[in-house]
Amino acid sequence: MASLIRNPKDFAAGAIFTAAGLAAVLLGRQYSMGTATRMGPAYFPTTLGLVLVLIGFVVLARSFLQRGEPIQGLAVKPMLLIIGATVLFGALLRGAGLLVALGALVMMSAWASRQFRWPVALALAVGLAVFSALVFVRALGLPLPVVGSWLGR
Repeated sequence: MASLIRNPKDFAAGAIFTAAGLAAVLLGRQYSMGTATRMGPAYFPTTLGLVLVLIGFVVLARSFLQRGEPIQGLAVKPMLLIIGATVLFGALLRGAGLLVALGALVMMSAWASRQFRWPVALALAVGLAVFSALVFVRALGLPLPVVGSWLGR
């Protein structure tokens, strides 16, 4: 019997989008929603989750309509590097500061790519760290340490 799924990659992507969106909506339910003019802590994650669910449904529907390639395999190393970079960022942010945490995030994430080049990755890491410090800490006033206590501050 032939499968109804004509594009396995779209089906998997749609299922991931839908699951992530539903998780955001369900987790946001424990906070107050607020209104459009006075948003509560659940407003943004719930809205973003609903948009992700909508995108997931569209991609899932397309997986039944258009032909596509089968899923060849799972890129384990890049996936672990990206997840590890995100976890490392969270672990480093308070102690080492925004500059070091973002630098580590960018370098480790870039290493997951086949096109990884040290000079490009270093330039991107430095540029993003400086830009983020200027925008988020200076301009928006977020209480993030630019240089953390581990580095003598």
